[in-house]
Amino acid sequence: MTSIDSLKDIVGTVAATLTTLSFLPQAWLTLRTRDVSGISLSMYSVFTVGVSLWLVYGFLLEAWPVIIANAVTLALAITILTLKLKYGTPDRAGRQ
Repeated sequence: MTSIDSLKDIVGTVAATLTTLSFLPQAWLTLRTRDVSGISLSMYSVFTVGVSLWLVYGFLLEAWPVIIANAVTLALAITILTLKLKYGTPDRAGRQ
């Protein structure tokens, strides 16, 4: 393994760790309070699909930092999306 490969792995691991960790406080708050009023159903739906695609991309590249980070984020995103569907109230236009 070259030093550039090691640098790629370090940067990828740090980036994946930070982005996943940044998501945890919001996920924890939503799980604890069940307050989904500030969450957009359409945004979270698109976000969840995007994270799913990043996970597939990680598998295609065999990039473990990408796989692990997106697997964790996907699990949390699906949980929050499920809470939004369960506890969200429709707005005046009938959207959650």
